[in-house]
Amino acid sequence: MPNPVNWLREFVQKLLKWRRLLASAAFVVIAFCLFARVLMGNNGWVTYRQKKVEYQRLQQELQRMDDENLRLDAQIKALKSDPKAIEKEAREQLRYAKPGEVIYLLPEQPAQHAAQLPQSTESARR
Repeated sequence: MPNPVNWLREFVQKLLKWRRLLASAAFVVIAFCLFARVLMGNNGWVTYRQKKVEYQRLQQELQRMDDENLRLDAQIKALKSDPKAIEKEAREQLRYAKPGEVIYLLPEQPAQHAAQLPQSTESARR
């Protein structure tokens, strides 16, 4: 029967002999785990790319909304002060005409027409 002390001593000597290989293997495993965490973690590279795309989409949407706000502000100012703008809106939305004028209405697509009319005008039409 082998002596346990000798067996342990031989085992320790083998470990010392292979320690560089074991240290390298442990380093590779740790490096792989860190790389996987950086790549796939909660705030990793994949998440970063997704958030970057979402940020760009939101920036474009914000720019579109800012442009629409500027256009609507200009339209509001024109409707408050410009008689020609008021007349244009009255003619287009309320179908007003000057005395002696004849208005010709062309058929519109139902979905497009319903979206353009205000709710009260549409319910009054029915």
